Amino acid sequence: MVSQVLSGALYGVDVRTVEVEVRARKDAVPDDEKKDSGITLVGLPDTAVRESKDRVWSSIIACHRALPRGRVTINLAPADLRKSGTAYDLPIALCVLAATEQIPAECLRGAMIIGELALNGKVRPIRGALAMAMHARKLGLRCLILPKENANEAAAAGGPPVYGVSSLSEAIAFLTGMQNIEPVHFDATHLYENMYDGLPDYVDVKGQESAKRAFVIAAAGNHNLLMIGQPGTGKTLLAKRIQSIMPPLTPEESMEVTKVHSIAGVLGPNAGLIVRRPFRDPHHTVSDAGLVGGQAVPRPGELSLAHCGVLFLDELPEFRRNVLEVMRQPLESGYVTLSRATGSFVFPARVMLIAAMNPCPCGYYGSRTRQCHCSPLQIAAYRGRISGPLLDRIDIHIEVAPIPDELLTARRNGESSSSMRAKVFAARQIQAQRYQGTPIRDNSQLSGKMLDDFCPLSTECANMLRYIINELRLSARAYDRILRVARTIADLEASEHILPMHINEAANYRLLDRQ
Repeated sequence: MVSQVLSGALYGVDVRTVEVEVRARKDAVPDDEKKDSGITLVGLPDTAVRESKDRVWSSIIACHRALPRGRVTINLAPADLRKSGTAYDLPIALCVLAATEQIPAECLRGAMIIGELALNGKVRPIRGALAMAMHARKLGLRCLILPKENANEAAAAGGPPVYGVSSLSEAIAFLTGMQNIEPVHFDATHLYENMYDGLPDYVDVKGQESAKRAFVIAAAGNHNLLMIGQPGTGKTLLAKRIQSIMPPLTPEESMEVTKVHSIAGVLGPNAGLIVRRPFRDPHHTVSDAGLVGGQAVPRPGELSLAHCGVLFLDELPEFRRNVLEVMRQPLESGYVTLSRATGSFVFPARVMLIAAMNPCPCGYYGSRTRQCHCSPLQIAAYRGRISGPLLDRIDIHIEVAPIPDELLTARRNGESSSSMRAKVFAARQIQAQRYQGTPIRDNSQLSGKMLDDFCPLSTECANMLRYIINELRLSARAYDRILRVARTIADLEASEHILPMHINEAANYRLLDRQ
């Protein structure tokens, strides 16, 4: 007898439908009379999938069901799509039971089933549950059955009813009507209400009000930012508080971010939607594959895990040159394309880059209290590790100066995150109204004709900007960056038009261009 059920295969951030088919003799033998039956698994499976037959057979025995007699053929269609991972264990086990008429084959129709099995029949969580649920919604299926730990995540997709099971026995009992399982419902309201709880506050940062101003501008327009300063001036302290002033993810962004994290396998058990903008800070020893994604079956890298959030690169010149250069295209386009023999995979990567570096290898160039021992050649080589094209893609360069003694010993009474967040929210609201009906979400995405349409300049502003470009010998890309930052500064001031003072402040954030 042949039985079949639907499952899914991850393909980048998308899902492809996989039909699990099993042909087996309907007569069966008890497990104590089991003989070495022949099992054939076809459909381009990888090692993890080929090993599923051992997990499936052990799980069937653990739930006191009979094993099939004779040869069993398991097919994963379509045959030209490579299957990887362990999510096919549960659908294969249920198909085997249906093929041997131990459960009705009709109970599998219209359902998508995914899940990994342990040897004792327990169901373990899998990657990509949200993506699977979104695919099931697209197909209009009857229900989705998956591990209980993934149920909240899948229910957030708003698709067909989601049923979480903890064992193969529970799945059998539910499908045969012997046990009732309530569908999982997910409400993200409480997540939005508490999203800023526990985040570090900018009130902890002593001084550095000018740097805080730059961070408000960066958060308001989603601009990339580079900090240059001596060790101990608070660069990392400032960067790690950026989440506390950024707006929550929109429902659409939340689905995108959660799906990427789920596919990467970094979403915790029983997690629902991610509503807080991600903050990723990889070590400077990260490889280019770790940053943009890789492996034989590509998974999202740090750039994609920071999608709609912040990628913080501390000690920027210490990153390998090839690692930094692979960021150039994703920073501009907002996505990563990985080409493999099996096809091309596209991962979202629209991030705000926050980077930090010392002024020289020893870190004390320009210090009034410590002597710098670096030669001009060493300083030039150190800064030369960051290419000009990459610097052009960073909107704001600022210097983070040492904190004066009188501020260092004083009480912390600087501007708080809540105050800074209110300014960011107001500016973002202006941008949302301005770009309504367009694919643009924030000022950092302005380019080409959009700059002319949304950033008109008076004669005075145009003359000032022309003078700045000539004096600093800026590239066309740097010109666009200044204009975008000026647009954000104007939004923070609730100014409809860009004024000369906005242009002047935006140009002052091109520190490395001035040097």
